[in-house]
Amino acid sequence: MRFGTLLSTLAIAAFAATASQAADITVATTAIVEHPALDAARDGVRDELAAAGYEEGRNLRFLYESAQGNPATAAQIARKFVGEAPDVIVPISTPSAQAVVSATKDIPIVFTAVTDPVGAKLVGDPMKPGANVTGMSDLSPIGKHLDLIKQITPDATSIGVPFNPGEANSLTLLELVKQEAPARGLTVVEAPATKTSEVLGAAQSLVGKADVIYVPTDNTIVSAFEAVVKVGIDNRVPVYAGDTDSVARGAIAALGFNYYDLGRQTGRMVLRVLKGEAPGDIAVEGVEITELYVNPGMAEKMGVSIPDALIQQAKEVVR
Repeated sequence: MRFGTLLSTLAIAAFAATASQAADITVATTAIVEHPALDAARDGVRDELAAAGYEEGRNLRFLYESAQGNPATAAQIARKFVGEAPDVIVPISTPSAQAVVSATKDIPIVFTAVTDPVGAKLVGDPMKPGANVTGMSDLSPIGKHLDLIKQITPDATSIGVPFNPGEANSLTLLELVKQEAPARGLTVVEAPATKTSEVLGAAQSLVGKADVIYVPTDNTIVSAFEAVVKVGIDNRVPVYAGDTDSVARGAIAALGFNYYDLGRQTGRMVLRVLKGEAPGDIAVEGVEITELYVNPGMAEKMGVSIPDALIQQAKEVVR
């Protein structure tokens, strides 16, 4: 091989290597806590990126950290990720999104599993978010949830709601429950819990006061969901959930979103940003399709039965 040809070959190889490195991207994801719904959203984002050709270890660094339920840790993770200068940050849940949005005004942010982006002060206008932020809302159809509760437990007149008053998303959902409940003959009994270790006590405080327990998409309560289920079984109080992943964990029924699909939809928004669109020009999206999950065996343990018609309508029957 002639020297000139060798140099040319080396130059081409060097250019190819540089191009490959330039194609590499970093997507940093973080959640306030680990539980099945948020984990599914994370996995959906990663799988959507893989389907578009971004594979970990080849041209993608996919970072993930959980704040383990601690808002201060969420803020630390946000600052750490900003220091890493990723191409996109994907905060999963309202507290994580608030922490990340507070930490950077430059790095693109695509949040997901956020109940009320406006109420959480993440965006001013969902249709035109502006700045460096957009994402996905998982606002629960509270009216439909309460209708489901009345279908299965028509004699219920009081509904207990365990929630974390420190989560903006939970306050939004609680307010919606309060708005929708009277029209369905339900009074609302609140049971605050600021951390997972308080969830059992919050659930126990509802015994004798609430005919049913409804767990909204509150990260603190959902992460300790089994504690609520125990109270439901021990006292024969039906437990309902706002997310379908909790049905396999003991809720008798839930009408909600598939959080993996939510993650895939979020991943498509991330891809739009990676292709050059400004997050602030992308409207916040929501999920319109809901799925019914039921758990007849758990319903029996809690003293009720699910109508056959509902079981037949269910997307999934947990046995």
